Amino acid sequence: MSAQSNGRGPGATIPPVPTGLIRPQAGTAAGTGTGDAVPARLLAAQVGAPGIEEVAQRPPSLAELVETSGLRRVHMLAWRDLDDPESGGSELHADKVAERWAQAGLDVSLRTAMAPGHPESVRRNGYTVVRKAGRYSVFPRTALSGALGRTGPWDGLVEIWNGMPFFSPVWARCPRVVFLHHVHAEMWRMVLSPRLATVGETMEFKVAPPMYRRTRILTLSESSRHEIIELLGLPPRNITVVPPGIDPAYTPAGERSPHPLVLAVGRLVPVKRFDVLIDALLRARDEHPTMEAVIVGDGYERPELEKKIRAAGAGEWLRLVGRVDDEELLALYRRAWVLTSASAREGWGMTITEAAACGTPSVATRIAGHTDAVVDGETGVLVEDPAELGKTLAGVLTDNDLRARLAAGALAHAATFTWAETARATFAALVREAARRRGPGQEAAARAIGATGRRR
Repeated sequence: MSAQSNGRGPGATIPPVPTGLIRPQAGTAAGTGTGDAVPARLLAAQVGAPGIEEVAQRPPSLAELVETSGLRRVHMLAWRDLDDPESGGSELHADKVAERWAQAGLDVSLRTAMAPGHPESVRRNGYTVVRKAGRYSVFPRTALSGALGRTGPWDGLVEIWNGMPFFSPVWARCPRVVFLHHVHAEMWRMVLSPRLATVGETMEFKVAPPMYRRTRILTLSESSRHEIIELLGLPPRNITVVPPGIDPAYTPAGERSPHPLVLAVGRLVPVKRFDVLIDALLRARDEHPTMEAVIVGDGYERPELEKKIRAAGAGEWLRLVGRVDDEELLALYRRAWVLTSASAREGWGMTITEAAACGTPSVATRIAGHTDAVVDGETGVLVEDPAELGKTLAGVLTDNDLRARLAAGALAHAATFTWAETARATFAALVREAARRRGPGQEAAARAIGATGRRR
């Protein structure tokens, strides 16, 4: 499954969990059933590690964390499921993490709103998806069910705050973390009526932040972390960066298109600014008359975008191909000369690093998220003014040496991101939150963990 999904498109890096902090599940071989922390020497023996020295020098694997944490049942809350017609990067991220947690032995469930045309409950990739309530009613109904204990008990909870929160600090009693991919800010007025947009803004900026001030927040990028601190006023010490991964299928292969090919991938919705992108592509083609462009993805703005393309007489070289399967998307990543994005808001920009893993550099807007997915001048080029996107695209298409250098940088950058590490680091954060609840000694140990991170 790619970052396009249905056409879409992490302050501190998670530090290792000290082995002296990790607890066994009650009754396991390493534990006594009392929930005492496992000494490092016992952990080394339990997980079959070569010895205490190696364990101390590397972070514990996800399997080791699961085996010794005492957490077995983990519940996740999200607005949408991967099968939702408007699903995107957030939903893919949840699926990749849940899948790897299930593979490591956790009992994982995910509750979301109903997905049209899909059953209420389904098993996917080793975890259970429960879809209840409508697009907006899912938030109060989920909170009520959680408060009444109808879906528990859980050992841990992961709330995915995607615009509208589930307010888990009010009702959840188990260890929990919250994934906040990015601040929505102007997105409310891009997609909702003025009245509903005001409700969304009030919830995001005034009502929710005070309730989440003592909550461990996970986000995808340093730039998104800074926005969360500045715009929502959440304490920097509580915000941790866990970047997304890249599927190992994304690799370079085959030949590039014989003439310039520009690729864009994302949901066709206002925040992605495909209208701006089309103008940029028209500008770039003025300098490259053999250029072709492909936009992958679907969404409710498609009719208006198709009308814009027809009006520009660009239908022969600029194609909206809708949703494509993973193999076709991989082929496009590999053939494209450049991937581009005019998006106004991103937590990361997962299609950028997917393309990078295929050796394809990017030209994108300089926004939070993109500034981490793209290393400006090394893996791609970031543009301050969206109006300059077309000119910059044309320049990168013209300069073969620059494009080759950016492609090499993109490959090296992409190699540092894996879903295995994303899943491990996210679970490590949940393990630390569980440790805080186990008494003064464990809380002190948890604080020691935090002191090693990059919280600024």
